[in-house]
Amino acid sequence: MNDSHAYFERHPEYFWKNGEQIYENVGGYARIATILRQCREARSGTVLALDNGDTIHGTFPAVHSEGETLIPILNAMEFDAMTGHWEFAYGPEQFLKVANTLSYPTLAVNCYDSKTGKRVFPAYQIIERNDMQIGVIGIAATIIDKTMPTSFSKGVYFTLGNEELPGIIRELRDIEQVDLIVVVSHLGYPQELQLAQEVDGIDVLLSGHTHNRLYDAVVVNDTIIIQSGCHGSFIGRLDLEIANRRVKSYQHDLITVDDSIEPDPEVNALVDKALDPHRDMLDTVVGHTQDALARDRVMETTMDNLLLHALISVSDDAELAFSNGWRYGAPVPLGPVTMNDVWNIVPVNPAVSTCDLSGIELWNMLEENLERTFSRDPYQQMGGYVKRCLGMNMYFKVENPKNRRINELFVGSTRVERSKKYKAVFITSQGVPVKYGDHRKDLNIRAVEALSTYLRENSPVSSKLEGNVVPI
Repeated sequence: MNDSHAYFERHPEYFWKNGEQIYENVGGYARIATILRQCREARSGTVLALDNGDTIHGTFPAVHSEGETLIPILNAMEFDAMTGHWEFAYGPEQFLKVANTLSYPTLAVNCYDSKTGKRVFPAYQIIERNDMQIGVIGIAATIIDKTMPTSFSKGVYFTLGNEELPGIIRELRDIEQVDLIVVVSHLGYPQELQLAQEVDGIDVLLSGHTHNRLYDAVVVNDTIIIQSGCHGSFIGRLDLEIANRRVKSYQHDLITVDDSIEPDPEVNALVDKALDPHRDMLDTVVGHTQDALARDRVMETTMDNLLLHALISVSDDAELAFSNGWRYGAPVPLGPVTMNDVWNIVPVNPAVSTCDLSGIELWNMLEENLERTFSRDPYQQMGGYVKRCLGMNMYFKVENPKNRRINELFVGSTRVERSKKYKAVFITSQGVPVKYGDHRKDLNIRAVEALSTYLRENSPVSSKLEGNVVPI
């Protein structure tokens, strides 16, 4: 399982059918628990269940409890190990608290204490299955101390893990004599393809972070790589035939967690216990949308355009609006929009802020973001999707080198002037990094209030793609 983002229950997910995008309700931890239980019953003593992280953050109940409401659910699902990314949103100290109450280890070969230089979590765990020793290595997201808010990495730092892996693999192979090496990574699919090419000796690499639906496993340098979408809408199953400490054959299945799967009663009851205190608030309808709100596009999305219009509405005179290119956030089909949907769109609920950006700062900020999204070096791809923008039109060449991608940039109908100042409204330092702009200040409102108020006052809303970010 990867990138479930604390989606406790079934929820809308997009699919492609006959060239059109449709939405179906899928997912839910209770159904995933059933899949795991059925696998264990069919293959007793041979099943390894692993979680790539982005698990205890992403919805209101998770954020409200700083991840703790997930603990009994995850323990009941009986995973064997995990690694992390958004788990650090509550600060490393809180994540350690949660990790220490889980019945399985959190692994991170690349997370270190800033003072001591020692690892915060174990690098690996050796797990026995069917008389075989399996070495499971964890790699946490390397971007936590590079592009995320500073509170995420207070007292810790992260490496890529690529330099540590060869030594750990030798230790597991030569000293521990393991039969199989599995890497659970939250670097992202492009990064993990590069990692597998560089590092020998990985049998299986379970990929996360980038929300790829891999219907077929990929093999790079004898490493089998899978990734299984997001929001718990899918779960990946990999069956291996192993002989003489090598994988002889494999079969991969990307399982859609749909209504054909009966919820596990125990986990279903735990989900209800976690959600029931919040259901009345979360089920409250705050507006209606005439367009599906989705966040599944790299350049621009209807979901984020709605959010940015809400930010503009609470600022006095902002011409521009920015937010991070988050991948998480299940789609909202046309119709009613609830507080649950609002919290899913922006679960971090940051303060709404403003600043003044010069034209050259705007240009440089966008070039930096394009490089972090489309860098030729996978390890330099440190963003989510392209930064979400409103009030401007950017035309750029994806294939151009760093700092040479933007072809034309307009604010309103006018080309950007290098020295002119533009008022911007934004959320989080990922929307506008702290090195850009002056006169930065927080408004007396947070994102959830801004969005829910906008929906109440303007419904039914319409949110279209506006050509804010256009590859040419």
